Amino acid sequence: MSPTQPSSKQASVAVVETKLAAILYDLDGTLVNTDPLHFQVWQAMLREFGLDIDEAFYQTKISGRLNPAIVDDLLPHLSSEEQQQFIDQKEARFREQVPQLTPLAGLMEIIQWADQQEMKQGVVTNAPTENVYHVLKALHLEDTFDQVVISDVLGIGKPDPAPYTHALKQFGLSPQQAIAFEDSPSGLRSAVGAGILTVGIASTHYPQALYSLGATLVVADFSAPELWQLLGVTVNSL
Repeated sequence: MSPTQPSSKQASVAVVETKLAAILYDLDGTLVNTDPLHFQVWQAMLREFGLDIDEAFYQTKISGRLNPAIVDDLLPHLSSEEQQQFIDQKEARFREQVPQLTPLAGLMEIIQWADQQEMKQGVVTNAPTENVYHVLKALHLEDTFDQVVISDVLGIGKPDPAPYTHALKQFGLSPQQAIAFEDSPSGLRSAVGAGILTVGIASTHYPQALYSLGATLVVADFSAPELWQLLGVTVNSL
């Protein structure tokens, strides 16, 4: 089974019983599948240091983690200044490729639906600050979200629950009033740890892995009928 195929683990999906007041989205791998670009850039740059990584290594050691921790693990011999230079160069190369990105299937529909329901919407991400706004602008979503919580700015990142707890606090909501969308293990741990019902997006990791971390449902993208069933929406009414 490929990472993009949803699991048949749940034959039926219960409808969310608590009235939702907010949707919280991860950025990389959730709003848009940036992982292929990130992987290509990481692979090329690490090869210059004699490290040849494959997709399995990327998913296990890199995807969803903060850059300083990644570089410190993989290139510990570099000085702090050299590590930061590596990170800056890596992200600059990534941003050069951003214009080719497109939103994940069904994203615009769920954003529109949530807006019609007068729900709050926010982004909670480990991505570097400059990347966040660069990607949102490329997707024409720069004015869409009520708040954008960035781990670099907050000072603590996923898998700690703090980014999601902070988003809830800013909205004045309880965990039971929100739903989160995440694609990575670190993101799942963060959202589930904050007590939020979390839907896994299987764009970068296998469904079984996301279910094992506490995802209530795992889908390939936002167009999945099971997701709309979870939200209590009849697909034909969209």
